[in-house]
Amino acid sequence: MFPLEVWLTYTAACILLVLAPGPDNLLAVGRGLSQGKLAAGVSGLASGAGILFHVAAATFGLTLLIQASVLAFWLVKIVGALYLLWLGTCVLRWRSLISFTPAARQSTSSIFATGFLSAVLNPKPGLFVLAFIPQFVSPLRGTVSTQMLVYGTWFALLTALGFALMGMFASHLANWLRARPRVIAGLNIGAGLTFVVSGLSVATLRQK
Repeated sequence: MFPLEVWLTYTAACILLVLAPGPDNLLAVGRGLSQGKLAAGVSGLASGAGILFHVAAATFGLTLLIQASVLAFWLVKIVGALYLLWLGTCVLRWRSLISFTPAARQSTSSIFATGFLSAVLNPKPGLFVLAFIPQFVSPLRGTVSTQMLVYGTWFALLTALGFALMGMFASHLANWLRARPRVIAGLNIGAGLTFVVSGLSVATLRQK
C-alpha cells in the first residue's frame, strides 16, 4: 500500500514544506526563544495536531464541503484571517511573542491552544492537504481514505517534530538575545508583520 520510493519522495516533500517559513513555525521559534525547549515542543505539537485536524477534515469530506460551499468557505476564511490578524496585532502592540519578562510567560495549555487554533483556523493548510496528499495516493494500492490518513498523520508528525526542533534550536539563542533588546524588538515586529501578511493572504483566498 505504501511503496518505499513513494514514501521517501513524500517524506522529502513534507520536510521541505515544514522548513518553509510560515506563521506556525514562527510561533514555535518564538516560544523557544521566550520560554525554552518545553514551550517550543508544546507549540510544535499543537501545530501537528492542527495539521491532523485538516487531514481528518479532508479525508472525511469537510474540506470538500468548504470548497463547494461559497458561504462555508467565506466563513472559514474570514475567521482564519481575523485570528491571524489578531495575533499579528497583539505581537506588534505588546511585543509579546519574544519576551523574557516573567509576566509575559504563558502556560503550556495557552501555548498549545494558540498553536492549534493558528493551524486549524487557517484554511490554507486544509486546502493544501486536499491538493497535496492525493498526489501520492492510488486506488490501486488500497483504500483511499486509509492512505490519506496514514500519509496525513506522517505529515502531522513531521510538522510537530520539525517545528519543535526549530523552537528548541532557537532556545539556545535566548541568552544572546537577552542582552540585545533592539534585536528582540525587531524580531517581534517582523513576527507581527508575518502574521498580519498571512491574515491578509488568507482573506484574499478564492474558491477554485
